[in-house]
Amino acid sequence: MESHKVDLFMVSNAKYFESYHLSAVREKLNTLDEEKWPLVLEMQFKNPDTMMIVSLTAGQLGIDRFMLGDTGMGVLKLLTCGGLGIWAIVDWFSIMSAAREKNMEIFQNTLY
Repeated sequence: MESHKVDLFMVSNAKYFESYHLSAVREKLNTLDEEKWPLVLEMQFKNPDTMMIVSLTAGQLGIDRFMLGDTGMGVLKLLTCGGLGIWAIVDWFSIMSAAREKNMEIFQNTLY
């Protein structure tokens, strides 16, 4: 794969991954077949900043967890009003990392 495509992907999408994932993402893209490049362009990542805003505004209803695809935790947060507020507060500190981990899952499931 051409180096400029990889560089462009990394510059425009680095915020969607944890910093320790970036080298693995770059390595995978460098060894990727040219036919799989359209898959890379079609990937839809979760924006960690948006997830934080949703968590702050509607975290007690579990909407943040539903958006991540974590339906079980979303239902539990919905039925217990965010675990009486405790789960909601914990998610304020962990939801951005959870979104980035989910993005790495999306990346791996699409290309591996």
